[in-house]
Formats: sequence, structure tokens, C-alpha cells
Amino acid sequence: MKNHLKSDSAGRIALEVSPASAGWQYLSFSVIQLQAGQSYRYHTGATEVALVPLAGAGSAHTVAGDFALRRAGVFQEKPSVLYLPPGHDCTVVSAGSFEFALGGAPATGKYPPRLFRPDEIRAEVRGGGAARRQVHHTLAHPLPAERLILYEVYVPGGAWSGYPPHCHDGYGGSPLLDETYYFRTDPLNGVALHRNYRRDASFEEIFAVRDRDLVLVTQGFHSTSAAPGSNLYFLNYLAGELLDEQRAQPPYDDPDYAWLKDDYTSNRLQLPLMQ
Repeated sequence: MKNHLKSDSAGRIALEVSPASAGWQYLSFSVIQLQAGQSYRYHTGATEVALVPLAGAGSAHTVAGDFALRRAGVFQEKPSVLYLPPGHDCTVVSAGSFEFALGGAPATGKYPPRLFRPDEIRAEVRGGGAARRQVHHTLAHPLPAERLILYEVYVPGGAWSGYPPHCHDGYGGSPLLDETYYFRTDPLNGVALHRNYRRDASFEEIFAVRDRDLVLVTQGFHSTSAAPGSNLYFLNYLAGELLDEQRAQPPYDDPDYAWLKDDYTSNRLQLPLMQ
């Protein structure tokens, strides 16, 4: 399925998405897996790029300096995030095994290279009831970038994320943003469901996602649910027409379900029933 991709567990490039392959305008995304002593070279070209360590350790060598990158795992700690503007070469060298995500979007070069520290990444608990989750503002306003927006989200087993469903495809005056969801599960055989849809039923996708899967949000409203016993992490890269401080603009909630934000436990069936 075009918008549901499986990782290549044996490949150096586990996942790779370009605007051309996704059929959208702005966002590129990849997941790179290096073994001990391997390296990966990347040129940012006309894009700004954000590198997010996922597991392991390595170092990024650029004309702006060398940056140490390390993460025990996505469920263990926040990352340091390397931001690079257009026109920069970067060579990532592993120190043991090293898995990282790399994503970019068109930019003019307004902001310099920078390593965002874990303590700069704001964390908050959102929602309530069965829609309670933790959101990390991995590279979101006020952290500076031209188009890129990054979040990491943690969903307990049995809970939903992105509920009420929301969109950013121009519908309802929402901003136009491309978005990727990269999933990890705890345990590794965990499972989740992801839905993309339009309110008029002209478009609907429902994917059963597993560890290291990628889903593209090309249009419509979307939300994700974690199966009971399957704790869920996902990494969002977004990019589109929002620039600089405009990146703080929220998406548009599906008005059929927006009332849930007033009380996430309302209309909840109470059990036992009809004894």
C-alpha cells in the first residue's frame, strides 16, 4: 500500500520517502541503520534537515563542527536533535550500531546549524480518558526552523492519540502540511491502528501498523490507537506552507468529534449493563 511502508530491516536505508514518491510537495524522510564503523554522507541541498537519533550512538561531522549523537532508545530518553540549513554536507559515523531518522523541507537558510539538547524539548500530557498521551515538541515552535515541525508521541496500550481526529490539508481553513508517522512498539510484536479519512467518505485508509512501520498522511483527518498491551511511540515530521512562527498554528479538529475536548469521558458506556 502506497501510504503504508515497511522498513527494510537488513538495509542501510530502512525507509526513504521523497516528495516525488509520496506525491506531495514539501517533505522528505528516511530512516538510516548503521553498523559499527559504517558511515552515511548526506548533502542538504536546497532543504533544511533535522536528524533525530533513535537508538545507539554516532557522530555527525559538518563544516560547522562535530556533534555527538546518542540515545538509549525511544522509550528510554529524549534525543538531541541536529538541525542543518541548506547547502551543508554531513557525514554520520556510527559508534557501534546507530539508527536515526532524517527529514527535510525546502528552506532559504535563515537559521544556522544547531544541536537542540534534550532539556530544550518540551514535554506535555494531552487529552484525557482513553485519549491520554504524552507529546514531545521535538522541533516545534518556539524552537526555530523554517518549515520543519517534529513531534514524538507516547501512547499507552489501549489509548488513542490525535483524538479528536484532526487535519492539515486545507479543509476548514487548516494549514497545508505533509506528515509522516514512524512507529515503534513496546513490546516489539505490538500493534496499532492508524486511520486517514475525509468527512464526506470519499477517502479512507485504515492501517494495522507494527514496529518500524511508516504511514504517510497525504490528506484528510487522522488518528491512531494502540492495542491493549501495546505501548506506542511515533515520530512525526511535518512540513508545508507554515513558516517560522506560523509553525505554531494548530490543525483543524473534525467537528463531529471536537466536543470530546470538553470532557474526554463523556458519553462513556458504564458497565455492567442491563443485568
